[in-house]
Amino acid sequence: MEVITKIEVKDNNIEQALRVLKRKLQRDGFFKVVKLKSVYEKPSEKKKRILQENIKRVKKLNKLKNRI
Repeated sequence: MEVITKIEVKDNNIEQALRVLKRKLQRDGFFKVVKLKSVYEKPSEKKKRILQENIKRVKKLNKLKNRI
């Protein structure tokens, strides 16, 4: 699967376009995937990481529900 991201450069402002690109990549989780793929992760470590991420996500959702 190939995803194409377009960033428009306005008034030759490359710095602003780079900031927008970094923000989009961060939101899509690109940097997280690159970091995870850069080194080998043992299956047991992967299970632990996924479990911790799920716990964190559930706690965050419960926190938001309790606010309302």
